[in-house]
Amino acid sequence: MSFDWSYAAALVPVLAPALWVTVQATLAGMAIALVLGLALAVARRSGNGLVRRPAAVFVEFVRGTPLLVQLYVLFFVLPEVGIALSPFATGAIGLGLHYATYCAEVYRAGIEGVPRGQWEAAAALNFSRVQTWRRIVLPQAIARVAPALGNYMVAMFKDTPLLSAITVVELLQTAKMAGSETFRYIEPMTLVGVVFLALSLVSAAAIRVLEARLARALHA
Repeated sequence: MSFDWSYAAALVPVLAPALWVTVQATLAGMAIALVLGLALAVARRSGNGLVRRPAAVFVEFVRGTPLLVQLYVLFFVLPEVGIALSPFATGAIGLGLHYATYCAEVYRAGIEGVPRGQWEAAAALNFSRVQTWRRIVLPQAIARVAPALGNYMVAMFKDTPLLSAITVVELLQTAKMAGSETFRYIEPMTLVGVVFLALSLVSAAAIRVLEARLARALHA
């Protein structure tokens, strides 16, 4: 079977809306992961066991179970307890919760990498705990871990095809539907692969630029 360029060109307008769904799911999921991951990292460093232990259990449980299973649970169990969300919202939340646990460990490593002297200097300047975190610890920690967080964003983007399992019509699902109509899969699957590769390479390049800028800012 030869590659039909005219059929591939005709598929572009079909795949474009699905690509937008994929990008939106990635951005929404990453926003959840960045915020919740930071909250989990701070909670895991809390001196209060009632805060630290549940956060640790949540992180270990989510990291130890497959994302696909978590998506199924969110999609089929939440309506049973009266929480009905759209497939897209369920998918974005599922991606966000899953990757929040990985981001939490990255944040935690960055926070623990802040020199002890910085904490002591903040105490000597009579900074409150909130000021210490906001003005001393978090700027340094986030600058150090930004490249790792960016890598997780790329990984999340490549995991979005799993959302098709909960009826989200994203890029890969649209390509499969197009293939099933014409019994030609080489063109839609090739286009999907090229799109994922191109966006991953662009994202990786952007992460390297961000990493260089943050490194310069950190050492300025």
